[in-house]
Amino acid sequence: MTLGVMTEKATGSEPKHMVEFREGLELLKNEYPEKAVLKLRQAFESDKRNPYYISFLGLSLARAEQGWEQALDLCEMAVGLKPKEIKFHLNLIEVYASAGWREKALRKLDNALKLFGDDARLKRFRAKVVERRAPVLPFFERGHFLNRKLGKLRHRMLKRSDK
Repeated sequence: MTLGVMTEKATGSEPKHMVEFREGLELLKNEYPEKAVLKLRQAFESDKRNPYYISFLGLSLARAEQGWEQALDLCEMAVGLKPKEIKFHLNLIEVYASAGWREKALRKLDNALKLFGDDARLKRFRAKVVERRAPVLPFFERGHFLNRKLGKLRHRMLKRSDK
């Protein structure tokens, strides 16, 4: 999983909060959200107006503690501070989806698609959030070739009817 932010090692004398942020991102990327919260919170405490620190702290809180309200507040704040950063929108959408608020996540995704166009990351995330329909022929497994073919046909027909 990529977090969409550079995480190369720093050279020279980098401020401590930058090091904490970079380490927090690495921990989040490697599926250690509890440890990431500590690092990202330290970075956030040193610069509470940095939208990167705010957004990723919110994401790590959602993953580690399921602290949905605080995570959403932080992610919304980051989007408000820097609305043209797609990663902030993705973090916010992930928090909505993780909290089980699928409809809100889809609305935010649709808004982000309007803002950023056909971005591949948004499309991939949309595919993850959208609930799958039941197999066309429920007496066969989902992977049965008839269900796969008929499901694709159903998808195309529904897509055409939306236009």
